[in-house]
Amino acid sequence: MDIILVVLGLICCVVGLFGSFLPVLPGAPISWIGLLLLYLTDFVENNYWVLGSTLILTIAISILDYIIPAKGTKKFGGTKYGIWGTNIGLIIGLFFPPIGFIIGLFVGAFIGELIYNFEDKKGALKAATGAFLGFLVSSFMKFMLCLSFLVLFLFVAIKNYF
Repeated sequence: MDIILVVLGLICCVVGLFGSFLPVLPGAPISWIGLLLLYLTDFVENNYWVLGSTLILTIAISILDYIIPAKGTKKFGGTKYGIWGTNIGLIIGLFFPPIGFIIGLFVGAFIGELIYNFEDKKGALKAATGAFLGFLVSSFMKFMLCLSFLVLFLFVAIKNYF
């Protein structure tokens, strides 16, 4: 049973790593489940501090994943209309994987800014660019977290199994 848990945990960590770029998959939570599966084996001593701190990081990154693109919109001169457009575009984009997420946030911010000021197409494009850059920053953070979970998984697994 332990081997199955380790294999499933490793699969979860790898899928989570891919999920940090693919908006369809919740990368950080899947990677954390991989760590949890490893710690559920008999060969690895339960460490609630590791599991708790990584869970807190997972929750924080998952929340920031939705906040950062909106903040990027605001940083690049977007208004509350652009921020709302970004959030609505993110949600609508989830229904059109895999590229809908990226296009949704960009188009949502652009349309939101155009609703606010139809004549300022350049400002709307700038705000949409900020939303896209926010998405890239968010994806990079998720990737780094998932990569660190994979490294932690491999380190603990190798230390305890070999």
